[in-house]
Amino acid sequence: MKKNYQFLNNINFPSDLKKVSEDNLQKVADEVREEMINAVSETGGHLGAGLGVVELTVALHYVFDTPNDKLIWDVGHQSYPHKILTGRKDKIRTLRQGDGLSGFTKRSESEYDPFGAAHSSTSISSALGIAEANKLENKSSNVIAVIGDGAISAGMAYEAMNNAGASKTKIIVILNDNDMSIAKPVGAMRTYLAKLFTGKIYFSLRETLKLITSAFSKRFSAKAGKAEDFFRSAVTGGTLFSSLGFYYAGPINGHDLSSLVPILKNAKESRHEGPIMIHIKTQKGKGYSYAEKANDHYHGVSKFNVETGEQVKSKSNLPAYTKVFANTLVKHAKKDSKIVGITAAMPGGTGMDIFGKEFPNRMFDVGIAEQHAVTFAAGLATEGYKVYQLDLR
Repeated sequence: MKKNYQFLNNINFPSDLKKVSEDNLQKVADEVREEMINAVSETGGHLGAGLGVVELTVALHYVFDTPNDKLIWDVGHQSYPHKILTGRKDKIRTLRQGDGLSGFTKRSESEYDPFGAAHSSTSISSALGIAEANKLENKSSNVIAVIGDGAISAGMAYEAMNNAGASKTKIIVILNDNDMSIAKPVGAMRTYLAKLFTGKIYFSLRETLKLITSAFSKRFSAKAGKAEDFFRSAVTGGTLFSSLGFYYAGPINGHDLSSLVPILKNAKESRHEGPIMIHIKTQKGKGYSYAEKANDHYHGVSKFNVETGEQVKSKSNLPAYTKVFANTLVKHAKKDSKIVGITAAMPGGTGMDIFGKEFPNRMFDVGIAEQHAVTFAAGLATEGYKVYQLDLR
């Protein structure tokens, strides 16, 4: 670490973070964000996703007792602030380098990484598995899963939520809703979350609801809990997550530590039997103007100039593999009307966007839902269509 930070220089592990007063947590978050931007400018990597969860990361490690409490990040893209706060700060400039830190969470790298993750939509399933194991061994530690609004569109997430709701096992799921996956979010789930967030009834009563959410602290009686459930249903009209058996709270500002910390403390102390869903709204690329303005919010970047945001692109005389693939597919598709394309929320990174521009009616983006994509492709194939998909993840 190259800069003399006021707080971050003295924070190597979450135990150090807990020594900071709550009033100074935002300053810690600002320093983590600055350190992450500077580090990724030297190594390249995934920037936007991590910038969006800086405050959440600080709050989670401040409130929960990691690594005893298990914190599972659904995708490794957002784990850089987590690495900075969990004993890997001095190695953060080795991200994705030979013998350096992994760009994702990795069990062999740290005890603070209880589950390895690369892509998405696995966190709720793995969290439930860990929580059930805790029950079998009479452990009382918390299990927290962080999943994005893009990742929660996958069928696996709903299978996990359905199982979690029926099991009555306590897990805490943080829905990180930034209205942005790698590509523009697609599907009904995005619309549902938008309606939930913009509901007039919710906003007219949100301050009251914020006070009532404290009712799921252990200090309140069962009758108070039932009254709260009734009130919350009246305010929000009920939610899909509640129907799946989750105690739902939110949406709340995921960059406001004065809201995040008390709500997470309530969730930690709750004696609620069953899963809890905390819905937060965040901004991908938060705190770095060039990332905030970019269409992809600097999802994946090469080395860049922090002052100008200009990325250093490596030069090559060879065409990109994805472009060769896309142009070849377009060439054949002009001759064969049965050729169609599918992408799982990654058209730009696979070259399928080129195919989509040529044949918009023959290009399907199914969102982050690979299992559906494969079976959807099989359905097309039964009717004689030739399905192509390139996914480099």
